[in-house]
Amino acid sequence: MNSSLQKQITAIASFSENEIERIASCFEYQKFNAKEYLSSMGKISNKIFFILNGLARVYYLKDGKEITTYLSVDEGFIASYSSFINQTPSFENIQCIEDCEVLSISFEKMQLLYNEIPNWDRVGRILAEQNYLCMADRVLKLQMIPAKEKYQTFLASAPAKIIQRTPLIYIASFLGITPESLSRIRQDIS
Repeated sequence: MNSSLQKQITAIASFSENEIERIASCFEYQKFNAKEYLSSMGKISNKIFFILNGLARVYYLKDGKEITTYLSVDEGFIASYSSFINQTPSFENIQCIEDCEVLSISFEKMQLLYNEIPNWDRVGRILAEQNYLCMADRVLKLQMIPAKEKYQTFLASAPAKIIQRTPLIYIASFLGITPESLSRIRQDIS
């Protein structure tokens, strides 16, 4: 199994060597180019992706505008969780911002592991909880925190690769502010 993925899942639960091998056999290695989609709106999101190397975002369309809701980088998971869990068409897209190497696990393989490996339930639950907390935190910040504070919080909490390599238009969208406002905030801060 890839050491980064193993580190992430064994931080959540304990597994025997045989279980680790079984889990590894359920993940598929894939490469995507920048701007390619891991998952598309209107289709059932059948995979959870673990980014080995790269940068990707989740976004949806509102009145023709792209609204970024999540950014993920090396050693991070990314999925359209609502679509994945419910196996219903997604209202989101997952797009690579730069070339990505990922390991993915399908819905069917997740279900298989739930049945075969008792501790795998914990991995699925923690991933879902982390996704929920991230979304709840984001909604509260969008509604309650001034734009400048949102950006400062983003700078303090986001991985350096996301801050340095994500186009500002996506960061502005993620923070719920206009690119022009973000430019002014960045000038005020520096």
